[in-house]
Amino acid sequence: MLKIACVIPAWNEEKNIAQVIKNVRPFVDKIIVIDDASKDATSKLAEEAGAYVIRHLINRGQGAALQTGNDYALNLGIDIIVHFDGDNQFLAEEIKDMIAPIIKNEADIVFGSRFLEKKANLPLFKRLIIYPLAQAFTRLILGIKLSDPQNGFRAMTRQTAEKIRIMNREMAHNSEIQTKAFSYKLRVAEVPITVIYHHFGQKLSGGFKIIKDLFIYKLSK
Repeated sequence: MLKIACVIPAWNEEKNIAQVIKNVRPFVDKIIVIDDASKDATSKLAEEAGAYVIRHLINRGQGAALQTGNDYALNLGIDIIVHFDGDNQFLAEEIKDMIAPIIKNEADIVFGSRFLEKKANLPLFKRLIIYPLAQAFTRLILGIKLSDPQNGFRAMTRQTAEKIRIMNREMAHNSEIQTKAFSYKLRVAEVPITVIYHHFGQKLSGGFKIIKDLFIYKLSK
């Protein structure tokens, strides 16, 4: 029986983390929350909800949190690792869809996509500017032909997690993981997912940070 763990990076998510853990629990064997130096009760509530909790003493970024979670899952002997956000924007029941290609031995890593069959209520600025720019960059510069370059919902085998070490601490870790998956000639699949945005206050600076991180990642290769 394959053992499945869900790795959830979290920063100041005390309003959502307990509910996210409750939603995810029926679909995985272990839940690992990486509290990236939150200033609220994220760690306490995650522990009370029954998750393994690892706390960064300083804020290191989402990419670093995911690598911490991967390492912990590997130490637990996990076979499939699922990356899932702590802000309650993903649907836990879609974990079954994400891991299906792996269980069927059809993929080594599976990426969720908001741009396939299902719909996401994307903020207008992201939908019309940020994601088209990010998608064009990943296609033209990084050579990645996936439909969703900035999606945190993914699943991978143990062997994949051992190969892909996440070095980029910020948002470009998404493109780093995708680039390494193709460069290592892993079997890659995309699965349509639903994303529910609860906040629409995306600032220009926040959106363009994604683009900036992608350029930094390219220059660092």
